[in-house]
Amino acid sequence: MSNYRELVKTFQKFEIPAQRPVIVHTSRTLLDDIKGGANTLLGALTATYRSILMPSFTYQTMVIPKVGPENNGLDYQHPPKSNEWATFFDHALAVNPAMGKLAEVARKRPQARRSHHPILSFAGFNVEDILQAQTLSQPLAPIEVLVDQGGWVLLLGIDQTANVSIHHAEQLAGRKQFTRWALTPAGVIECPNIPGCSRGFNAITPYIEDYIRRGVFGSTPITAIPLQALIPIARKLILEDSAALLCGDENCTRCMAVRSEA
Repeated sequence: MSNYRELVKTFQKFEIPAQRPVIVHTSRTLLDDIKGGANTLLGALTATYRSILMPSFTYQTMVIPKVGPENNGLDYQHPPKSNEWATFFDHALAVNPAMGKLAEVARKRPQARRSHHPILSFAGFNVEDILQAQTLSQPLAPIEVLVDQGGWVLLLGIDQTANVSIHHAEQLAGRKQFTRWALTPAGVIECPNIPGCSRGFNAITPYIEDYIRRGVFGSTPITAIPLQALIPIARKLILEDSAALLCGDENCTRCMAVRSEA
């Protein structure tokens, strides 16, 4: 199992300037290979980087109405059972488990800050200016600030399908975005510009290989990618091929919707 010192050494080998912000994504099982789990990993991250951002998404707030925009990647006539147990958004609402355990542990730290989007909030340390950029209509605005500040993506035990920043490149390329709805104490709120499917994102790997820095925690691969390289490359791919980075599942309603408007 990896310990604190090993984690810090691995992060330092990436040679990312300490003042550059990082956005961190982790697998659900990563912490099983780290002595001390999330607290150890979070300690190693904060010892290496000053500004750390993580997705603290709350998909459990989402509801599907009986009517809505056409070609929106949803079946309004047969809403999922998740409507029945949807949770009201609250600033202290737990991060959805799909984001991994680290984001929830980070969110609970007294010094952490979190944005207020009812579905796609972000949380982190020393990232107040990044969080303030987010609005209901521009949920991915924090990524734009990260790019401007020379930020990096850290993928810890997980691949490009978890790389939220690629969604920002999709938006810059004019790719179709979606409307979703969230349950809040003020009622059901419409949330525009929600990104689509990410299951095809691994296709970008050969195009960014020259910029990737790699390491390992024990046997767990970790990857660092500079956003100022990633975003222009992803945007260019999509502009040149309207189907680039979409998944190959013929039943994926979101990718089908994107293809139909390309």
